[in-house]
Amino acid sequence: MHRKVTIAAGAALLAAAALAAPALAAQAGPGNAAQELDLPRLLAASLAWLVPAGFALLAAAGAQESRAWQAALGGVAGAALGIVLFFLVGFALAFGGIGLTTSNVPGYSGLVWEWTLLAGQWGFRWGMAGLSGWALTGPAATSAGYELFFAQLPWVATAAMIPLMALRGRTPVLSSLLGGLLVGGLLYPLATNWVWGGGWLANLGVNLNLGHGFVDFAGAGTVHLLAAGVGWAGLLTLVARRPRRSDDAAGRPLPPVHLPLLASLGALLILAGSLGWAWANPLLNPATLLPGRGLATVALAASAGALAPLAYTWFVADRPDPLMAARGLAAGAVVAAAVGSLIPPWAAVVLGLTAGLLTPLLSYLVCEVLRIDDDSGLTPVHLAAGLLGLLAIGFFADGLAGAGWNGVGRVQFLGVPGQGVTGLLAAPGMQPDWPGQIQAQLIGVAALFGLAFAAALALFGLLALMARGLRMAREAREARPAQEPQPPEAAVGLEEAGLEAEA
Repeated sequence: MHRKVTIAAGAALLAAAALAAPALAAQAGPGNAAQELDLPRLLAASLAWLVPAGFALLAAAGAQESRAWQAALGGVAGAALGIVLFFLVGFALAFGGIGLTTSNVPGYSGLVWEWTLLAGQWGFRWGMAGLSGWALTGPAATSAGYELFFAQLPWVATAAMIPLMALRGRTPVLSSLLGGLLVGGLLYPLATNWVWGGGWLANLGVNLNLGHGFVDFAGAGTVHLLAAGVGWAGLLTLVARRPRRSDDAAGRPLPPVHLPLLASLGALLILAGSLGWAWANPLLNPATLLPGRGLATVALAASAGALAPLAYTWFVADRPDPLMAARGLAAGAVVAAAVGSLIPPWAAVVLGLTAGLLTPLLSYLVCEVLRIDDDSGLTPVHLAAGLLGLLAIGFFADGLAGAGWNGVGRVQFLGVPGQGVTGLLAAPGMQPDWPGQIQAQLIGVAALFGLAFAAALALFGLLALMARGLRMAREAREARPAQEPQPPEAAVGLEEAGLEAEA
């Protein structure tokens, strides 16, 4: 088993290196002017591929030995499914109308087809889905389009692989496969359109005067919160609850770590990859975002996230736990993906410590109290940390970074020239934006998690009902007397298609 997981870990690292190799090489052709290679963005895009590789190792390290191989395989399969589907349909859904809000970029000028249900008296830019640029053809076939597509690949790969790693090996094959298809082909593109493609969440500030609109610096909502919603729907509908412990007075052990070296390696890869995770995005304007402070935020939040569970487990179990420390570091990195350079360094430390402390506490609550079999750390690492980081913007964003975010306050904001995204605790000389920004953040997290959870619940619930019906029909056939003629087994095709769970 250890040999299989080691091979899977090597495959994940090789896949990351292979996908990073072509990176942002310029492509010239008819109507597509040659473009110089942007080496800083190339380095950031290459580093970002370490994040999905790290999450794959971390999930395999915490899974039971009988399921570690399936978790690692789910990570690779989820990444591949997400990338292919994002190429075919996802990019068009996400960025098919981005030219309406970023007309100053020549490569996006043809992507101007956006669908919406709301318009007129509610304001403009209520986009909900793009409708141009399918399979990177037509108006998407530009250097800027290719660059934007490549920058999104680590994000969509991570979003697709997280629920698969949580469900693979414990649910029917068909359900985990359809879950990956749902995320890569529909949910992630729609969420990205709402947040980054000129959609309605980004324009809450323009339309409803709610701060700078919904702010998600680097995918804490569109990647981690979205994936957590899909994973939770699968855990609730397809995975049996843990058996209740017979001795309630006995102490509860920490979640077992089967491969501690993989957990530590995965956490370090996540930390390294997070340094480039946001800055490969061509939609960010580094001139207004204090990149140095953003890198410090990542390092501080992730380090604080690792220290809190180390100290906690040392205190309650007389030994520091490597799995909790690794998950705490990953949770801190997710918080940093939400806030980026929008908060001061001291706030990054506070948020990292909070996310790290929540890691063992939520693991106990979910696994022991609620008896939900979340052995991949879906709840503390992706759900709780994503929520914490996104909501923290409404409190800790100080206004020193993010001027003009989502088209709000390009010259001045709240009467202060150059003021950026601001929450309750503004920096000296800046005006607090309360409660406008926190209201936009609450609407955003509710919309993203609600979209993912509702869609996945409908899909997985239907599959669970079909599997239950097949099981009841089979049990009824087996219970009939042997002399009665047996009806033809019409359900065999569905069972073989994967509605029966794997052993």
